[in-house]
Amino acid sequence: MNFQQLKIIKEAARCEFNLTEVANALFTSQSGVSRHIRDLEDELGVEIFIRRGKRLLGMTEPGKALLTIAERILDEAGKVRRLADVFTNESSGVLTIATTHTQARYSLPRVIKAFRVLYPDVRLELNQGTPQEIVAMLVAGEADIGIASEQVINNPSVAAFPWFSWHHALLVPKGHELEQQQPVSLEALSRHPLITYRQGITGRSRVDRAFHAASLKPDIVLSAQDSDVVKTYVELGLGVGVLADQACQLDEQSGLTRLDAKHLFESNTVWLGLKRGQLQRNYVWQFLELCNANLSLEEIKRQALAVDEEEPVIDFQI
Repeated sequence: MNFQQLKIIKEAARCEFNLTEVANALFTSQSGVSRHIRDLEDELGVEIFIRRGKRLLGMTEPGKALLTIAERILDEAGKVRRLADVFTNESSGVLTIATTHTQARYSLPRVIKAFRVLYPDVRLELNQGTPQEIVAMLVAGEADIGIASEQVINNPSVAAFPWFSWHHALLVPKGHELEQQQPVSLEALSRHPLITYRQGITGRSRVDRAFHAASLKPDIVLSAQDSDVVKTYVELGLGVGVLADQACQLDEQSGLTRLDAKHLFESNTVWLGLKRGQLQRNYVWQFLELCNANLSLEEIKRQALAVDEEEPVIDFQI
């Protein structure tokens, strides 16, 4: 049994058992992947995958148990490789941040500017995605820090820390009738076409929940992942924009008006996420402190480096 075989098991599950994709992800051949699977099944004496002909359809019960163990072993191996890097590269390296467009565009610039002054030799990578993708990148070790308003707090493999709270706001073309109806009621808003974030993005659940609680059905004519896209279509007169207040920065030449919506929707929290139990370079801790000076560095480390005490221990030898 070897690490390549364990990587194949992990990638097979991630790629929904498409061996071509597994081979591409591991930079090997499909025939090599198939051979490794056969060798591992012969060694263990059990079938790992459910098959139909040459196609893999899923995992057997032994396969599912092996997947859990493989993920844990590969994660621990990653920590060993990371150990030397943590203690030899205190002020240089790469900081990878997975975040949403809204945070990358509106919330992070001041923090990144301050960080670059402290760590000029650290290269930053911003990977934008959905909250689900952000959590997946964190758990897979593909990002050092994940930043989003949703999902980050819900995964037990992620240690989450609050950054700041925000509310939704409304954007309308200047002269829109809602300007004369302030404070805007949810019922009045429901009578207009709306443009907002797609589900799972930037507090969309708060918007849906507010309308549902009021037994109102919003007319959402367009939903998007990008705040600037929402604003573009509001400017075209396609509807009223419902978006994060930090994304509602308008210049004097703008043809839009910002309306308050704090009374309509619950507040949202932006969370800073770290993979639980993973060693971090000092500049990762420093970045979190720059985001929120009220966070205790000792408490961040305590939570981030803690191991889930309820997680069962499985003895597995190679």
